[in-house]
Order: sequence, then C-alpha cells, then structure tokens
Amino acid sequence: MSGKLFIVATPIGNLKDITLRALEVLKAVDYILCEDTRVTGKLLNRYEISKKLVPFNDFNEDKKGQAVINDLVSGQNIALVSDAGTPLISDPGYKLVRACIHQGIAVETIPGPSSVIAALTISGLPPDKFTFVGYLPKKDVKRKKFLEDLKRSREIVRSTIIAFESPFRLLKTLEDINEVFGDIEIVVCRELTKMHEEVKQEKISESITYFSKNIPKGELVLLW
Repeated sequence: MSGKLFIVATPIGNLKDITLRALEVLKAVDYILCEDTRVTGKLLNRYEISKKLVPFNDFNEDKKGQAVINDLVSGQNIALVSDAGTPLISDPGYKLVRACIHQGIAVETIPGPSSVIAALTISGLPPDKFTFVGYLPKKDVKRKKFLEDLKRSREIVRSTIIAFESPFRLLKTLEDINEVFGDIEIVVCRELTKMHEEVKQEKISESITYFSKNIPKGELVLLW
C-alpha cells in the first residue's frame, strides 16, 4: 500500500503560527521535503522535531520528483513544506502533486498560514473577489503588458489584485502600476506577522515617494 503526501502549511514569519495538526504530521512522516533545510530546520528545532530534511526546490523538482514518487509507492509518508506559508503558492510542488494524483497516490492538505489571505484581511480592500497573480514578470516590457491585461480583465470582473514582489523591483513595479491604473490606492505589506510588520495603505504616488527614501527588506505583498 502506497504512502501519502502531506502538503503542510508553515508560519509566514512568526513561528507560533503553526497548527497542532501540522506539528503532528511533521513528527510522524518519514521525511520532509523543503526549499531550504536551514529555514525548515529552525522551525523543527523550535518544536523539538528531529526529522530528515530533503531539499526540494525550483532547481531540482524535476530531477527529484520521480524518486519521491518511488518512496511514496513503497509506502513512505512524506511532508512537503515551503520556506513560509502554504506550499505550491508561487513555490515548487505542483508537478509532484499532479504526479501523485495521476498515479493514485493520496495527497492530503494540512492548511494554515498564507501571506495572500493574511494581507487581504488587513488591507481594507474588498475581499469578496480577488485575483492573485503571484510574482509579476521581471522584464519591464512583459510586466507592463501583464498589468495592461490585468486592467482589462478587471473591467470585466471587478476584484482586488494581489501580487508578490521583490524589494529590488518594488519601485519600478509601483511606477508601472501607477502608469497603467492611475494614482489609485495601493496596499504594501511587508514582514507580515513579524516584529517589524509594516502595512502601508495610500496612493501609489505616496508609496513611490516613501519607498524611494526607505529601501524595503524582505518579500512584499501588493494589493490594489
């Protein structure tokens, strides 16, 4: 009888934000697939869990996927975690889950933190409909075209747009959103659940001025 793949959500910053069920699964599985063993190691150490950690990221997902499937078929139970939050959301794991489904291997989700939902709930923007687009394209031309497509789609279905962004591209992205959507209200969330959590709700022009003088650190969630 084959084992089971557990998709385990982990804290997005504050290590206390983990469910009892997640801890039970992490203690019980044969090993844990993770993006960075150092990051996941800190979480396991916090809860005194000793478990084999196997790197599983964008660079080796294709190569290691079949080995993981073989282990599951042999009866091992395996947990998949990301560095922070719910796995597969702009993180590796989709191909593995699809492979499990195609081969009849059970996949179980252990829900928990997600920076997307956390940011939406404190943004003050309409939460009834939202469009999550992950990371915006890195190249200027593609990013601009993507934003223009988003604007057209929102004219058909009105929704709050949520995106991830790197601090290194934040200013350029804010300028592009301003050019495409106008000087609308935007919410920039940084370091959610951590000691230096920052949530700025203001006009895009004001955000551009602020972040021109205050270089952000860590990944950000943008909502508009």
